[in-house]
Amino acid sequence: MRYFVAVWPTEEVLDALGALPRPEFDGARWSTRDQWHVTLRFFGELDQAGVARASRALAKAAAHLSGPLEARGGPSTRFMGPGLIIWPVEGLAEAARTVERVTAKIGKPPPSRPFRGHLTVARARGEADLRQAGQLLAPLEMSWEAGSLSLVRSELHPNGARYTEVAVFPLGRQAPERQLR
Repeated sequence: MRYFVAVWPTEEVLDALGALPRPEFDGARWSTRDQWHVTLRFFGELDQAGVARASRALAKAAAHLSGPLEARGGPSTRFMGPGLIIWPVEGLAEAARTVERVTAKIGKPPPSRPFRGHLTVARARGEADLRQAGQLLAPLEMSWEAGSLSLVRSELHPNGARYTEVAVFPLGRQAPERQLR
């Protein structure tokens, strides 16, 4: 299974994102409410031992981060290359760096590029170039308090990925608040 570390938006933010226009555009696949998150670190495939190591490392990372963090989304959606429409999110770079540092030897190596927090609003199907569809962009500026990190399992399906929280790590605490599946 594939795993990553996420920060989830609040219900208020999810409602506002859900109200953004989703015009028809051939080649665009809109992401869904249950997929909206900010990825701090992608591990790729992990076995059970890797999941256990990631959980221990994330507990340490969360304990070192004083929370909650202010995540600031917007002010508008934008393109990330030809295949993604994103909603940029600021305020989580320190958390991403901390997570990368403590998990550097788990799963895929962290990317060499700087962290660019975002939430994916739409993905291209096939070779479609979403940059040709300016009407797909919409303004939205909101902030929320991020008080935890989540270890998430990702399963690929024809209509998009399905995510399951494995564990939640409240910021500033020594142990996970809850271990899930």
